[in-house]
Amino acid sequence: MSNGKIKVSTPLVEIQGDEMAQVMWEWVRDQLILPFVDVQLVQFDLGIVNRERTDDQVTQQAAEAAKAYGVALKCSTITPDRARQQEFDLTRLYPSPNGTIRNALDGTLFREPLICANVPRAVAHWDRPVVIARHAFGEQYRAKEIVVNAPGTVKLVFEPEDGSEPIVQTVHAFSGNGVALGIFNTDDSIRGFARACLNFGLQRGYPVYFSHKATVLKQYDGRFREIFAEEFEAFDDAYRAAGLVYEARLIDDMVAFSLKSTGGYLWACKNYDGDVQSDYLAQGYGSPGLMTSVLMSPDGRCVLTETAHGTAVRHYRQFRKGEPTSSNPLATIAAWSRALGQRGRFDGTPDIQQFAARLERTCIDLIEAGMMTRDLARLIGPHQPYVSAEEFVRRAARAMRGCVG
Repeated sequence: MSNGKIKVSTPLVEIQGDEMAQVMWEWVRDQLILPFVDVQLVQFDLGIVNRERTDDQVTQQAAEAAKAYGVALKCSTITPDRARQQEFDLTRLYPSPNGTIRNALDGTLFREPLICANVPRAVAHWDRPVVIARHAFGEQYRAKEIVVNAPGTVKLVFEPEDGSEPIVQTVHAFSGNGVALGIFNTDDSIRGFARACLNFGLQRGYPVYFSHKATVLKQYDGRFREIFAEEFEAFDDAYRAAGLVYEARLIDDMVAFSLKSTGGYLWACKNYDGDVQSDYLAQGYGSPGLMTSVLMSPDGRCVLTETAHGTAVRHYRQFRKGEPTSSNPLATIAAWSRALGQRGRFDGTPDIQQFAARLERTCIDLIEAGMMTRDLARLIGPHQPYVSAEEFVRRAARAMRGCVG
């Protein structure tokens, strides 16, 4: 303890963001974290104004700091379109900071719900969390696509750098108009994805299932399945000792299994599958506002926790007018709690891990006692009362003072 606070041995990298997300971020940090925890914060401002000022160098600096310190947490940020480019007078359309940082960390994204007993779930028997692991690399998000507007042939061509014979396959001989798409992935990225999933499952004590469509994409999805099997060999003994399993399943079977199960496992998905299944899962558990987000490097030694939502621009404009808003701060609180929990795990400081768990439990207890924001109140019924985001954070801080005191 230091000055009545729990001491964190190693700094956290704090990556700040934009709009209402940043407002809630500061409320949570200043009322729920710093009064109880003595932690050094290595701060980076990824607000769109500072990204413009630094020509986005600040994003790369934040990613390097995350790798250096091992644990970072990130607020939601603006990825500008043309309208936002004009709004902020930006010199260019900056890329997604999330994508830049994920690529720098070679990370896999893990999405997991917080479960509140009184928040109705679309799938009522999902009593335990399901973690979606998304391979955030390649495929549709880095695809090349063309519109075919005349008869002709689309081919897939691989030209070896050593000058040997190219590999050529006909994709389709078009007799009229159409579209074509080319996607890719790499063995190195797939291996990193597999290791990150298997490390996460071992840490959490969850079985791991990888979903694929190798019956159709025999080489593409088949390569994913082969690499997962190869990487699991190094984990086999540890999984057996922990009573856990790894299994590759057809995505058709996996979707059916997910609807029948009660939860308590990790579902490893390719990039697009993970995007879709994350949203499916969020709605099944009640609300996207209850989803947590953790990015983990393949070796499990670098972790970035995130807010799993946007910058809440509509609420921010209301806030700027002095109007009360009822944005859900749970994802922000979880970004801080899970970063602290990972920091405590890395540093071997169980008191920090216990504080992080207590913070999440306190907020869930508040919701289960009827103290919640508007998005959750709507799920319960039209007469369920709700509070502003700021009031929820204040009440959580008061409850934490009672716990810690």
